[in-house]
Amino acid sequence: MRRTFSRLVLLLAALAALVAGPAAAQSLNVEIVGGLKTAIPIAVVPFAQAGGAPLPTDVSDVIRADFNRSGKFRSLEKNDIVETPSQGSDIKFATWRLLKQDYLTIGRISDAGGGMLKVEYELWDVNRQQSLLAQSFTAPAGDLRGVAHQIADQIYEKITGVRGAFWTRIAYITAVGTGNNTTYSLIVADSDGYNPQVVARSRESLLGPAWSPDGSKIAYVSFESGNSQVYIQNISTGSRSLIASHPRGINSAPSWSPDGSKLAVSLSYVGNPEIFVIDVASRTETRVTNNFAIDTEPTFTPDGQSIIFTSDRSGKPQLYQMPASGGSAQRLTFQGGFNASASVSYDGKQIAMVQGNGNVYRIAIMDRSLGGQVRFVSPGNVDDSPSFAPNASMLLYAASQGTRGVLYAVSADGLVRQRLVLSDGDVREPSWGPYRQR
Repeated sequence: MRRTFSRLVLLLAALAALVAGPAAAQSLNVEIVGGLKTAIPIAVVPFAQAGGAPLPTDVSDVIRADFNRSGKFRSLEKNDIVETPSQGSDIKFATWRLLKQDYLTIGRISDAGGGMLKVEYELWDVNRQQSLLAQSFTAPAGDLRGVAHQIADQIYEKITGVRGAFWTRIAYITAVGTGNNTTYSLIVADSDGYNPQVVARSRESLLGPAWSPDGSKIAYVSFESGNSQVYIQNISTGSRSLIASHPRGINSAPSWSPDGSKLAVSLSYVGNPEIFVIDVASRTETRVTNNFAIDTEPTFTPDGQSIIFTSDRSGKPQLYQMPASGGSAQRLTFQGGFNASASVSYDGKQIAMVQGNGNVYRIAIMDRSLGGQVRFVSPGNVDDSPSFAPNASMLLYAASQGTRGVLYAVSADGLVRQRLVLSDGDVREPSWGPYRQR
């Protein structure tokens, strides 16, 4: 809400001037800033390569990094790997038991013909000397990072029983330049910040990216016309549709229904910000709140039956829940003087939010299955915009580092954090995308 109020001020004050040339797409610099000694130990042996030129991606490095940032696994340092088996018959289990590894991943890469590579991997239980997985992928060299993320996903699911979310994408806004020379970009990248692609670019502010449930489109707010407008843009084709463009007041905070047929937004053309639900096909608007307070930041619950939103109707920003068709709202948050920017886990049991106390704003997770128990997963002081991974194992959020905006990916227990920093400029407004189609 703190940022929401800032957005409202920005929206209602109408708009920074148009400026400068196009921003270059920059990669995020990635740095893991935490660790968990009690995580499951797993060794990922460098994959053997049968001939050919050096490959652009070290598959084992990507898998190892995925595990380390999950909070669930602790992969053996590459320098501590003393043997390099590439298939099960080569494994000397006594070595890996001596290194105190519970699991072992090995693999090999060979030419599959036609410009393609065959990537094979095996997962072994070291203590039982038992093969748990043996799979292969065929892909071009340029897609080895994607293959590595899919391997990490399969191993994560085999060991934890929860589907992995490494082979997913994130969206965020970058702001490069200063003052009237600032350029804003909506970027889509891999979940670890690699392979950034510009989806939209503007000389004026872009806000609030929200993924469609199938991952094909992103809804967002743009000021490019001189007032706030809500667009839906197809990521693959670049085509886009104008969804909300009331010339009076703000058009903001889009959020998709679970079936992708509706968009909840906050509109103020009626006088003050209220929650509306827009049918994407017909553009029909349905007002679902009617209150003198600021009602904003709507998000559907996973069953699509309810909307959780931020409102200051009790005097300070708090989270409320109401039927998706409108009706009376139930207050959800009572701990802390400020709770806003809800992100709901896939099963609806956890709600991530910004919780403020005094001048400290941290990311908190309220577990509804534990009677609303709240735990913090970020240190503050100015953390914002939490977004759950599709399996709720990690979250993205925005933070301030000095005068710059950075992103963090944090494990759901808060013990492992990964900082994603733009080499030049700010990065903000993260949104974690859904699972990709297998």
